[in-house]
Amino acid sequence: MKINWKVRFKNPVFWFNLAASIFLPMLACLGFNWEDMTSWQAVGNVLLQAVQSPVIVVSVLVSVWNLLNDPTTSGLSDSSQALSYTEPKK
Repeated sequence: MKINWKVRFKNPVFWFNLAASIFLPMLACLGFNWEDMTSWQAVGNVLLQAVQSPVIVVSVLVSVWNLLNDPTTSGLSDSSQALSYTEPKK
């Protein structure tokens, strides 16, 4: 699996999508909303409850997997064009 990690890490959209891929399944399965996350203790409690649930762990893993996969290529690797980038394409 060849992925151009350097370019993905430079793209702020990647980081937003990664955070959403992790937290949205947790919030949905536990019945919370973004508005409920008003303190770091609340976030910590959600994380603790989430890792104790196999359904949430699998949901997060599938969500992150979907983020990493490039749907414009066959297989799991980035295209040769995407692998040649040094910065996110504008």
